[in-house]
Amino acid sequence: MPKLCANLSLLYTELDFMDRFAAAAKSGFKGVEYLFPYAYPKEKLADALGRNNLVQVLHNMPPGDWAKGDRGIACHPDRVGEFQEGVGKAIEYATALGCKQVNCLAGLAPQGIAPERMLATFVANLKFAAEKTKAAGIQLVTEAVNNRDIPGFYLNRSRQAFEIMDAVGSDNLRLQYDIYHMQVMEGDLARTIETNLARIGHMQLADNPGRHEPGTGEINYPFLLDWIDRIGYQGWIGCEYNPKAGTVEGLGWTKPYL
Repeated sequence: MPKLCANLSLLYTELDFMDRFAAAAKSGFKGVEYLFPYAYPKEKLADALGRNNLVQVLHNMPPGDWAKGDRGIACHPDRVGEFQEGVGKAIEYATALGCKQVNCLAGLAPQGIAPERMLATFVANLKFAAEKTKAAGIQLVTEAVNNRDIPGFYLNRSRQAFEIMDAVGSDNLRLQYDIYHMQVMEGDLARTIETNLARIGHMQLADNPGRHEPGTGEINYPFLLDWIDRIGYQGWIGCEYNPKAGTVEGLGWTKPYL
């Protein structure tokens, strides 16, 4: 049976962030993920996880200045030092929270930088992060994001991601396969997942169009989730969607899985 975790950055947003842990547990989730933990003390987050018997499945590495438009800095040649500091911070939080995976966001392609230099920077940064996270017992993943929702995002397609992973050459780097993003960019979901299953460390879901819960759009989630289960995927699937009419009201689709 697929293991679903609640993305607390998008779900239960009618509640204060720290109250979302209890709400997720009440709904039947056993794990949670969210974009970033860094605005909260590690001890406070760890307490919320423990009190609600939840697993911290994943969080992202520091993205730069999110409020000013950064969406990751891993492909930015002039911010390598900042990136490396962020790797240390991500490991610090993941260790405190018992989180076994962190996601590295490539970021927006910086203007005026040659593509070859961006690629070399991204590969070198992933090598650095993969080595440091491996030493800490943490899996590193990286994610392809559709360029309709985030125009200019550097990493857009699964094939591009796998080529970059090949260049990195680390056994501690896998793909975070976001079903919604990949439906927008390339489709062919079931075949792509099966063909590359060993290289996928984490998945996320939402329906298309609208990025709402499964059952609101074109993706056949009953088939796809059963397929993912049958081919042997053992990881978590993050529910990273915008509820169409309230989080709890839209959780009917989860009944076969929670």
